[in-house]
Amino acid sequence: MNETPKRVRVTAHAPTRGAAPSTRGIALPGSPVDEAEAVFVRALMRSQLRLALGTVAGFVLVVIALTLAVALIPEIDRFVVWGLPLSWLLQAYAFYPLIVVFAVLYVRTAARNERRFRALRDRE
Repeated sequence: MNETPKRVRVTAHAPTRGAAPSTRGIALPGSPVDEAEAVFVRALMRSQLRLALGTVAGFVLVVIALTLAVALIPEIDRFVVWGLPLSWLLQAYAFYPLIVVFAVLYVRTAARNERRFRALRDRE
C-alpha cells in the first residue's frame, strides 16, 4: 500500500543553533532577559492603562456635567452670542476644546511616565 505522507503546516522557521529567537520585543519564557526590566515594563504598561482609563473617565464626567448644565439650567438660553443662544454654542463647540485639553494632558503624562521608566531602567 502506498500511503501519502501526512500534511504538516509550517508556521515559523526553527531558530538556527546558537541564534537567539526573534521575539520582536516580547520576552520568551526561559530567554535571558533581565527580570527587573520585565517588572518595569509591566509596571509601565499598568501605569499607561490607568492613565488612559482615568483620562477617559474624566472626559466622560466633564461631558456629562456640561450636558446636564445645558439641559438643567434654562437661564443659559437668555444669553445670546452672535445671534445664537449660548446653550447651542456650548453644545456645538465646547466639546472640541475639551477633547484637545484631555488629549494634551494625556500625551504629556504618558511621556512623563515613559521618561521615568527610562530613568529607572538606565539606573539599573
